[in-house]
Amino acid sequence: RFESDQIMKRVIAAMSGGIDSSVAAYLLKRQGAHVTGVFMRNWDERDETGVCRASQDFMDVQRVCERLAIPCLQVDFVKEYWNDVFSTFLDQYKSGHTPNPDVLCNLKIKFTAFYNHVMTSLKATAIATGHYAQLHRNSTGVVKLLQSVDTFKDQSYFLCQVPQVALQNTLFPIGHLTKPLVRELACEAGLEFLTHKKKV
Repeated sequence: RFESDQIMKRVIAAMSGGIDSSVAAYLLKRQGAHVTGVFMRNWDERDETGVCRASQDFMDVQRVCERLAIPCLQVDFVKEYWNDVFSTFLDQYKSGHTPNPDVLCNLKIKFTAFYNHVMTSLKATAIATGHYAQLHRNSTGVVKLLQSVDTFKDQSYFLCQVPQVALQNTLFPIGHLTKPLVRELACEAGLEFLTHKKKV
């Protein structure tokens, strides 16, 4: 089992419409957790073809949640992303620094704004993401961030600034898996369409 029954009571799965977060939600559901899929809208711009990627991604999340028979919600953090991630990135870049926007997004949005929202408004007992990383809880309750089994896909660096309080209530269900196995599990779950998306 991933965790105790208490932390699995109401897990909010942060879902992007991609294969990793979808399989993470699938594994939690299969384990018996009460899972709700939540899509974070962080950007509203249209691409060069006039398509809003966020809208398309949310449609994919809805399709996955329907297949997994779990509730699906959407939350809007466009303003927070602009102020705390994108603007900060530009300011630091102008100052001669090279900040990593993924590190900023995880710190400011996913594991602060989003985390606080779901833990309070949605009464979550934990959040889960599709990151390739692992967690180790020691006897004193301190959580350490570890590399994933798939070292090629490892994302622990991008999570290096996540607050301890958030890590203590976070699950990384695919951290012990390789990418090929994640693809196999997607097919097992009836989510074959995700294997054809870009960046999977």
